[in-house]
Amino acid sequence: MNFVSVLEDIATKDLQELENCVEQAISEDKFIYETCEPLFNGGKRLRPVLFLLCSRSLGDCPIEKTLPLATALELIHTASLVHDDILDNAQKRRRVQTVNSMHGAQIAVLVGDYLFAKAFQLVAQGNYGSKIDAILSMLVKDLCIGEIMQDRAIFTVPTMTEYYDRINLKTAIFLSTCCKLGAIIAGMEQKDIDSLASYGTSLGLAFQIIDDVLDFFGDEKITGKKIGGDIKSGVINLPVIRALSVSDEADVLREIVTRREVTQSDIDDALEIIKNTDAVEYCKQRADSHIDSARQNLPFVMKSSVSLALEQIADFVVDRSW
Repeated sequence: MNFVSVLEDIATKDLQELENCVEQAISEDKFIYETCEPLFNGGKRLRPVLFLLCSRSLGDCPIEKTLPLATALELIHTASLVHDDILDNAQKRRRVQTVNSMHGAQIAVLVGDYLFAKAFQLVAQGNYGSKIDAILSMLVKDLCIGEIMQDRAIFTVPTMTEYYDRINLKTAIFLSTCCKLGAIIAGMEQKDIDSLASYGTSLGLAFQIIDDVLDFFGDEKITGKKIGGDIKSGVINLPVIRALSVSDEADVLREIVTRREVTQSDIDDALEIIKNTDAVEYCKQRADSHIDSARQNLPFVMKSSVSLALEQIADFVVDRSW
């Protein structure tokens, strides 16, 4: 299942080509392939789809020109997930075992490093130039800073500013970069490149907020992740922050989410406290506000089919269950 399932045929062919390129990228080593192939099966492909759509903003763009970079973006995303699972000691991702749960943290680090290296090899072979290289390097740097920020703050309640700084670095900047790269490849003017980058930022903020809600109230069979996993790993997200500010049982909730060892009963208690507040509605209102900003940033010069697809993705982000 991926984002193309909510779109017209505009990206279907490109996505199939992308799947082939991703498979080829991890096929040079049998162990790497067997380890990574399950991870790619359940992904949404949001990042390369955003890039591919934006690259067509002004007209058709040769697939040979876009595929290496689209593949690199998916590899970078998956590499960051492999490393993220190590930090969270996560056991499942996309309904399959994580690399660290199967092979240990040391191998998982190397697998993530391999995916990063393979991504930059593809970009180098594509001869995109120093500007694209610099943007991708900045992206990986920001992802690392976001992970470091999150890891250093586990089991502590962030301020709203700290929370937004974290999700901007971990999620929003990535989506913004995908849109920006597509706009550059399309040959758009700088003001339109900036507008599409802003669309991606707002989309990313909304995406992460909905992800936070799904961590508590999603369907494990659909999301592929354990409910309340963020509490167990010490990551305090927006539903908790909101509940702590309005709940009569805020002290109980704070004690649970800042405790380094929690039971399933503790997680269930925390979920009940959050459920008894307006936290979910509050988060959805915030996400809706970011999506409104995303829509407002779509440039008027874009092809109508691409603009419509980006609007459909925006709608999907706030309505999704996975």
